[in-house]
Amino acid sequence: MNYLDELTNTLLKGDISFDKLEDILQKYETFFDNIDLEIELLKSNGYPIYIHNNNISLKTRKTPIEDQVFCIVDIEVSSPSIQTGQIIEIGAIRYKNGKILEKYNTLVNGLHIPYVVQKITSITPDMLENAPHLRTVLEEFKIFVDDDIIVAHNINFDYKYLSKSLDYFDLGKLANRSLCTIELSKKLFKTSKYGLKYLCEFFDIKNSHHHRAYDDAYNTSIIFGKCLEKLPKEIKTVEDLINFR
Repeated sequence: MNYLDELTNTLLKGDISFDKLEDILQKYETFFDNIDLEIELLKSNGYPIYIHNNNISLKTRKTPIEDQVFCIVDIEVSSPSIQTGQIIEIGAIRYKNGKILEKYNTLVNGLHIPYVVQKITSITPDMLENAPHLRTVLEEFKIFVDDDIIVAHNINFDYKYLSKSLDYFDLGKLANRSLCTIELSKKLFKTSKYGLKYLCEFFDIKNSHHHRAYDDAYNTSIIFGKCLEKLPKEIKTVEDLINFR
C-alpha cells in the first residue's frame, strides 16, 4: 500500500486532522517534508481534498453525483508500450449532470507512427508535424482536468499512460479518482460485448471516427450518461459511484 491508498482509505471513514495526515505521511517517502506543501502537491496532481475547520475532507465522499464534474478522456498512442511509444492525440470532455462544459482535443507532435497505427487511427505523420509538443499538451491537459473524476473506456490504460507521461516530464503523476465505463456497463447492462464500438452499436450511437480521441471520448460520455441513468437509487454520492459493485 502506498500513502495515497492509505490516505484515501482513512478519508473514506471521515474527515481527518492535520496531525493524522502527518502521521500517515511519516510512514512513507514523500516529495516534501512540509505538510502544507505536500497538500498543495496532492491538489495540483488532482487529488480531490479540501480544508475546512482545520480538517481535511475527501470531496467525493459527500459530493452528489449531479454536482460532480467528470473528465471523460481518450488517447491515441503510437504504441501500447510507453517505453516504445507516445501519446499522439488526446480528446477530453468536462461533463456535469448530463451536459458538456468544456472540450479539449489536440494532436501531438511525434516522429514515428507505425503503419498499423496509421491504419487504425487514420492519423498520419504529416498530420503531427505542426502539432504541439507532448510536454505542452500534458501541461494543458493537467490544467484542464483539475481534480475532476477521470472517466475512460478501459481506464487502466488511459490513466496509467497519461500518468506515466506526465511523470516523464516531471509534471507529477495523476492522483485523480477514476471510473471505467467498461466496468460500469458490465454492472448495468446485459450484452455480449463491452468494447466501445460494440456499445455504440448497442446504444445506437452514430460513430463516425472510431479510434480518434475526441470522437471516442464523446461516445464514452454518452455511454457514461446512460450508465448514470441506470444507477440504483441508493447510489447518490460520487464515492457511492466509485465503489458501486
